[in-house]
Amino acid sequence: MAFAIDEINRNSNLLPNVTLGYSLYDNCIQLRIGFRAALALVSGQEEEVTVEENCVGTPPVLGIVGDTTSSNSIAISTVLGLYRVPMVSYFATCSCLSDRQTFPSFFRTIPSDAFQVNAMIQILKHFGWTWAGLLISDDDYGVHAARSFHSDLGPAGGGCLAYTEILPWSDDSAELRRVVDVMRKSTARVVIVFGHKTQMINLMKEVVRQNVTGLQWMASEGWASVDVLQTPHLMPYLGGTLGIAIRRGEIPGLRDFLLQIRPDLHHGKADGKSVVNQFWEHTFQCRFAPPPAGWVEAGGELCTGQEVIENVESQLFDVSYLRPEYNVYKAVYALAYALDDMLQCEPGRGPFSNNTCAHLQRLEPWQVRSVYTKS
Repeated sequence: MAFAIDEINRNSNLLPNVTLGYSLYDNCIQLRIGFRAALALVSGQEEEVTVEENCVGTPPVLGIVGDTTSSNSIAISTVLGLYRVPMVSYFATCSCLSDRQTFPSFFRTIPSDAFQVNAMIQILKHFGWTWAGLLISDDDYGVHAARSFHSDLGPAGGGCLAYTEILPWSDDSAELRRVVDVMRKSTARVVIVFGHKTQMINLMKEVVRQNVTGLQWMASEGWASVDVLQTPHLMPYLGGTLGIAIRRGEIPGLRDFLLQIRPDLHHGKADGKSVVNQFWEHTFQCRFAPPPAGWVEAGGELCTGQEVIENVESQLFDVSYLRPEYNVYKAVYALAYALDDMLQCEPGRGPFSNNTCAHLQRLEPWQVRSVYTKS
């Protein structure tokens, strides 16, 4: 997201004489944190936003990129929709979010689950697999996918579901044992999983423990590309898995941008440590001043901020496999082009009352949203 905004600000052909700013939040995969951040952003109460004297737009935020999950996006966009604040998600796939009446300000750069459910049904038909089991996550992502399978699988001639089981969020050994027992005892050899990375990791521990092999797995985009599930010790169990993956994209210049990032030496305290500083400490096994009590005495090193990041091997710098990241990139550009389109409006030929145009200094979120609905 930061790279996309930096790139747009350097592009004289897109939003000329306009500089985009941003605030980044880590929602910690918790709705309450993401919800609070979204409301703070759109209400103008967000502390980090500094509005210049010549910018009187209220609220100062004209669009939000996120949230990651479908459940969070449903909750947040339900409220943001009341104020017509555009929200562009890069990872929320629930088909329910396509309801324009319920979610008038929600947009996304990732296809609805309706497409991948249909794709999976077509795969089942292609191979003649008419008897399958379904595992889902206990959230909107999994529940709506299950509804689609139950309503569409039979009429489409794709067969029937032998069972539908809910995957636990935690490493609940008893529940995981029960789910794997159902899989092992079922005559269905095809297993469709609409779940998340952590759920699959926990599930595979139990699959390995019970040594359940001979299954044909079908993966939703939530875990199809997860590298920790593509290891040699899991190949006897997951080898041959068919999955729906997010489209991969290229973002030229991103790696160089990432390598230029440096820690903020003025925010090294534990209660205000930036994400970059945390990454730096983890990568170089050092601590910024002031270090934790006893750190130096135990032989721990202090971070200087001058450590050579170019020599570090980290998947964060691997830009050859950009899938959700590419969707983030596109989401930022979607908002930028909407804003640019508005600012090119000709007086007297505008889309608003009396054919008026929007003005940069008095721009409202609902005006940005109107560009999407009319295009």
